[in-house]
Amino acid sequence: MPWPHDRSIYLASRSPRRRELLAHIGVRFTLLLFRARPATDPELSEDALPGEAPRDYVSRVARIKAQAGWQRLLDRRLPVAPVLAADTTVALDGRLFGKAANRTEAGEMLAALSGRRHQVLTAIALAFESRLDSALSVSEVEFRALSAADIDDYLESGEWDDKAGAYAIQGRAARFVAEIRGSHSGIVGLPLYETAQLLERMGALRERRRETQRPA
Repeated sequence: MPWPHDRSIYLASRSPRRRELLAHIGVRFTLLLFRARPATDPELSEDALPGEAPRDYVSRVARIKAQAGWQRLLDRRLPVAPVLAADTTVALDGRLFGKAANRTEAGEMLAALSGRRHQVLTAIALAFESRLDSALSVSEVEFRALSAADIDDYLESGEWDDKAGAYAIQGRAARFVAEIRGSHSGIVGLPLYETAQLLERMGALRERRRETQRPA
């Protein structure tokens, strides 16, 4: 089936940060929300498989989300359009740091990241008809040494909730970051270069450019 005439997509994500980033590159989208957060939805288990590498884990979860979003689109009989999904995780020495279950766990994550260089991995996936394509962004973030007071103050802000690695680089945690290598937007939650390339491969951005170049 050809790309929908209006060149829009569905974004299967509750993250306001991903919405802002996608709008930033001029992609039109409609939110396609699941009934619950993916981590609590039995259809979308985010549990890592035994011995699963961080790259494999985050890519698999993003693809599952995109496929589940496509199926939900069909079940709801919504207008057909590609479904974009993403997943972000933090990895340190091969250990996954997902979203902290509570304040105590968040504090433990931040203490482990203190003074260390870790990876932030964000995978994106696009499902459309029988096609499923994905891409992966891997960046490095180095934290300065954090004191107990640094961690307590950050936990008090509540910003750690629902964040991979228990921090938001675009928020108050920016003061912890000594250096980044890679994609800032990928660390936030949606790597814009990889997203644009993925949409390009599916035909979205190319078609939109031709559309805008058409004479009035």
